[in-house]
Amino acid sequence: MDKHGLDDFHDRLTRRKAELQGRLVRIEHDLDEPMNADVPDRVTEREGDEVLEGLGLAGQEEIRAIDAALDRIAAGTFGTCVRCGLPISAARLQAVPHAPLCQECAAEVARGGR
Repeated sequence: MDKHGLDDFHDRLTRRKAELQGRLVRIEHDLDEPMNADVPDRVTEREGDEVLEGLGLAGQEEIRAIDAALDRIAAGTFGTCVRCGLPISAARLQAVPHAPLCQECAAEVARGGR
């Protein structure tokens, strides 16, 4: 992959990371809000908090994946499957820029392969 392409991916990943970090700050702020005194409202708020917590965990996981992708860019291994060593398709990287696996390895891992 050429330098321009890597710069584009670096910029996309950096912007997405900043967006996720902002979202996590808002989620944390919402979770820190005091609970409503009304019991039915508290139940609804708790359900909402569970959704926010799930979104927060997913966001943290994506940030870790982005950091790993940024490390691969710095190491010169971005775009190469960390499992089999073959190139990750441009279409896959466009769809999931932090993808560490080629489509074949990702499918195998999803099926329970190692």
